[in-house]
Amino acid sequence: MKKLSLFFLLLVMVGSTHFPTLAQETTRMLTLEDAQNISDAAEARARQDNWNVVIAILDAGGHLIALRRMDGTQIGSVDVGIQKATTALKFKRPTKVFQDGVQAGNVHIMSLPGVVAVEGGLPIKAGEQVIGSIGVSGVTSAQDGIIAAAGLAAFE
Repeated sequence: MKKLSLFFLLLVMVGSTHFPTLAQETTRMLTLEDAQNISDAAEARARQDNWNVVIAILDAGGHLIALRRMDGTQIGSVDVGIQKATTALKFKRPTKVFQDGVQAGNVHIMSLPGVVAVEGGLPIKAGEQVIGSIGVSGVTSAQDGIIAAAGLAAFE
């Protein structure tokens, strides 16, 4: 029995020198601090024009990290902001892409599950990897997009 155990131990040791180790891919996580910095920058941009908005930040799993509802913003914008962030995260692209598609006549986009075809949602990337998203709602969709872009710029 000892010879068999020793044999397997040697086999494992020798085998491990002949097989390259798999490189560990490190994943950048969106932190609470990141989310707060993004939210701060987005809010600062909104305040420049006295725009009251909701700012939603999601992590890579689609979980809410930060939600900011500026005073005076309609409560319906809470859900819309989260949905814009969710669309940007799940589809790895700005929600404006869907808005532009619908405006170009591709109305089938509206039937895609989970798509909010309104500007204001952006993926947050570390390199090519989507690690979260931002969604802004409260003013016009173009203005929401400006605010989201300002928030994202604080991360990049």
